[in-house]
Amino acid sequence: MTKPSIPAAEIFKAYDIRGIVDKTLTVDTVKAIGQALGSEAAARGQRAVAIGRDGRLSGPELANALAEGILAAGVDVIDIGCVPTPVTYFAAHHLGAHSCVSVTGSHNPPDYNGLKMVLGDETLFGEKIQALRQRIIDGTLTLAHDAGVRREADVADDYIARIAGDVKLARPMKIAIDCGNGVAGAIAPALFRRLGCEVTELFCEVDGRFPNHHPDPSKPENLRDLIRVLAETDAELGLAFDGDGDRLGVVTKDGEIIYPDRQLMLFAADVLERLPGGEIIYDVKCTRNLAGWIRARGGKPTMWTTGHALVKAKLRETGAPLAGEMSGHMFFKERWYGFDDGLYAGARLLEILSRHADGNAVLKSLPNAVCTPELNVKMNEGEPFELVRRLRESAASGVFGEASEIITLDGVRVEYVDGFGLARPSNTTPVVVLRFEADDDAALKRIQQTFREAINDIWPGLQLPL
Repeated sequence: MTKPSIPAAEIFKAYDIRGIVDKTLTVDTVKAIGQALGSEAAARGQRAVAIGRDGRLSGPELANALAEGILAAGVDVIDIGCVPTPVTYFAAHHLGAHSCVSVTGSHNPPDYNGLKMVLGDETLFGEKIQALRQRIIDGTLTLAHDAGVRREADVADDYIARIAGDVKLARPMKIAIDCGNGVAGAIAPALFRRLGCEVTELFCEVDGRFPNHHPDPSKPENLRDLIRVLAETDAELGLAFDGDGDRLGVVTKDGEIIYPDRQLMLFAADVLERLPGGEIIYDVKCTRNLAGWIRARGGKPTMWTTGHALVKAKLRETGAPLAGEMSGHMFFKERWYGFDDGLYAGARLLEILSRHADGNAVLKSLPNAVCTPELNVKMNEGEPFELVRRLRESAASGVFGEASEIITLDGVRVEYVDGFGLARPSNTTPVVVLRFEADDDAALKRIQQTFREAINDIWPGLQLPL
């Protein structure tokens, strides 16, 4: 095997590998990464890696290249086909492989693809992802005398059966689901019908071009179709999934978006009834109402850094039964495996709501605040980290006014008696993520104005969505 070319550094992200197909992410690049991953798997004593892929047009070719690289390192490959990312995670457990790769571009545009990787039940992130590139640079790639063996497995029915055996609805429910032409559409309709739901389908045909709307339920504009269908039909609730099915969006009958931090309140209350004193983990973008809610129900709230791989690592470290992110990733360790799974989270939500005659009333009664969605400030590579670094330095000089607490766990989160503001650099794209919450509109505007002035002082001329 000829020595592979060195992959572009920019595709090795904090939580995964991701790039533009045929530009930064080529077939040869993915094959080399596969051999590096197979080499690392072999070094860890892992004998097989399950490979799944989302519905992107580049998926089959890249998944095949990945498999070739892993096989060259002497590690077996179990090809589970076109499935949501959480089904790939499930396969690693169900098939006893304990290692897997999902070939997915998640919620990114159609010309992107990438790899989410697990070895020995550990999600790779940070330095462990960088180490794969270093293996390629150093040439420390295993080329086994006996190549690995490739086989196929279909675990979709087992995945559905596993959830249906765990989640029980107290009554039938009528729901609408929007899969945005992502790969969740291959599983979600059958899953929710198996649970006893009457399902109205939106864009459940898997199409890697995403012809109807972008598959990202964290953006309100991508939920417009679901809101319209809820208004026009007798469906009582709407669920939406991202491109690879590991994130959940929720919309009430009257069109209110229940953001994931409020979803997490409901999940936490349910879990803590069975596991009193349990630790509930949430990321820095979540509502300040969460900590008090969790404590009031006997739980231990833990704020943590944003990123599905980082949250999973914290979940594993602490043994917490539940974690959630504002982006829509939900991690159930109680009754499930601890990985992020939008489909399973949707099932657990319906289980809770089915116990009530009016599930929407339950959702709408959750504590709320005036807030913004995630606001992204586009910058050049590296600049978001520099901006936030300067903001941290400025915080010490009082630029954030009457702040009650400044949290620098991940970016800068400034707490006030009546709200909070957050600025953090994204680990996946060159943007600064802003989010604001307050008791009322006046407080929200004041906090936003404080952040606007602080940012303009250190980075004049930046276009802010405030």
